[in-house]
Amino acid sequence: MHPILAEVTERIRQRSEASRSAYIKAMKQAEQKGPYRGTLGCGNLAHGFAACAQTDKQTLKLMNQANVAIVSSYNDMLSAHQPLQSFPEIIKQAAHEMGSVAQFAGGVPAMCDGVTQGEPGMELSLFSRDVIAMSTAIALSHNMFDSALYLGVCDKIIPGLVIGALRFGHLPGLFVPAGPMVSGMPNKEKARIRQLFAEGKVGRDELLEAESQSYHSPGTCTFYGTANSNQMLMEIMGLHLPGAAFVNPGTPMRDALTAEAARQAVRNSHVGGKFRPLYDIVDEKAIVNAMVALMATGGSTNHTLHLVAMAAAAGIRIDWQDFSDLSAVTPLLCRIYPNGQADVNHFHAAGGVGFLVRELLDAGLLHEDVKTVVGDSLRDYANEPFLDGSQVCWRAAPVNSLDETVLRPASRPFNDEGGLKLLQGNLGRGVIKVSAVADEHQIVEAPARVFHDQLELAAAFKNGELECDFIAVVRFQGPAACGMPELHKMTPYLGVLQDKGFKVALVTDGRMSGASGKVPAAIHVCPEAVHGGPLAKVRDGDMVRLNAKTGELQVLVGDAEWAGRELVKVGEVSHQGMGRELFAMMRQVVNGAEQGATVFGQLEAYRHE
Repeated sequence: MHPILAEVTERIRQRSEASRSAYIKAMKQAEQKGPYRGTLGCGNLAHGFAACAQTDKQTLKLMNQANVAIVSSYNDMLSAHQPLQSFPEIIKQAAHEMGSVAQFAGGVPAMCDGVTQGEPGMELSLFSRDVIAMSTAIALSHNMFDSALYLGVCDKIIPGLVIGALRFGHLPGLFVPAGPMVSGMPNKEKARIRQLFAEGKVGRDELLEAESQSYHSPGTCTFYGTANSNQMLMEIMGLHLPGAAFVNPGTPMRDALTAEAARQAVRNSHVGGKFRPLYDIVDEKAIVNAMVALMATGGSTNHTLHLVAMAAAAGIRIDWQDFSDLSAVTPLLCRIYPNGQADVNHFHAAGGVGFLVRELLDAGLLHEDVKTVVGDSLRDYANEPFLDGSQVCWRAAPVNSLDETVLRPASRPFNDEGGLKLLQGNLGRGVIKVSAVADEHQIVEAPARVFHDQLELAAAFKNGELECDFIAVVRFQGPAACGMPELHKMTPYLGVLQDKGFKVALVTDGRMSGASGKVPAAIHVCPEAVHGGPLAKVRDGDMVRLNAKTGELQVLVGDAEWAGRELVKVGEVSHQGMGRELFAMMRQVVNGAEQGATVFGQLEAYRHE
């Protein structure tokens, strides 16, 4: 095992000792042998199976078979979640074949940042994660279930499901993905047309046609953003069946994996004989494995928020220094857009998660001795599924990458370090995704141009005001200010300026997410400006240094002047409309970005402190 892996894991364990112990104690108190519905009164139980078929009612009365909960983010507007429509029937049939029952316990909301990008509804996006966690708790609160299947894919949905599931960690649980859509227009071409539109060289019709060719069918978007980072992490954490992440929807393999997940959920229950509760799987080692895999693949910066919040739900406390230290020793093994030209389908075909797991295990960069939903070793995830008739079987993943422009062995990485870095200095602490940023752009020192939202920057670009070297400081975009929306509307404009030869970068207390690309961006900067963070002191023309190589984020102003500067206050901002007023209480209690930007940080029962 790499010594840094061991060191980071041990300090997390020590830091989390009190909160983790309290969590385990709470889960063991909730745990019981035999079906949980056996504790319900007759009237309660009758309500719980009133709508079931007679055969299921009889099974649930007898108390010798499992009842599996289905918690789903299905809706038919969003491509990633539309395939989930057919999953409940597949799951119920598989449970019946095991002599058990599956009930649709509840749905959780699923919103898409791709639809709300740059719109008022985007202010609900990050908070939807915590709403999903609460919705999951409501679905499971009936205490009818012995195991659970969590159906979801995208940005806030999987983290929310994980947080909710971990608060019911006494139950076994598996995560069931839908898979990516088949490949459409190459991502490089899509990005080129977006920049042409930003420059006014193509019209809306051409842009819409390009976007439609990129996002064109059921399944997850194929670039390696937060949605696909989610799926990779669920696999590395042992919460999927091996090889389940990137199988396309609507295929025999996808349906077979879904059915097998249902059968495994029954096996993992008390009555199934292989009791494997979720709290026993998601521990400090599993969280460290997730961080390493994120670095090795150049995954989404959103997980510097989500993994913190997910870990906290299991009583585990991690911070950005942990991410940074692991990134420094983790080789970058993948080039998937926006960190390369390939998409996740190409990654999967080249060897996928199975190849990645074996390479990282053999390099001593993952904990192998972990429990998963299928066994007691992560080595099981160095395998890939295949169909023998209609039966899912597993075999070893390819020994060699089938495309080294996409996926490489640890002995020949794309980079010796991982895809994310910690930035810190007198402007606060933030993170940067460097895996897509060319070496010559990783150090930028230029005058600040200050904006209070991304629309101001877009207007300045269109007015020709940004034809120069500058660092855009976009502040009052943090979780307490406005829900921490993603700021991708700026990406084409900054990309155009960089292509013209100007030195440009972004510094913000907002988010850029898994699609963070070629322009260096210090994001999630905290403390956020609305809470008096240093970004509120920056003025137009201040020299700012962003150095991704040394981890430096500085404004080059004398100490005395800087200390004496007054904080700029955010102007009158409306949070009315598009439901934003309903989330006022979440803006008031949300904690900082490095603490996960979660409303649950205020709850003693959640923190165990």
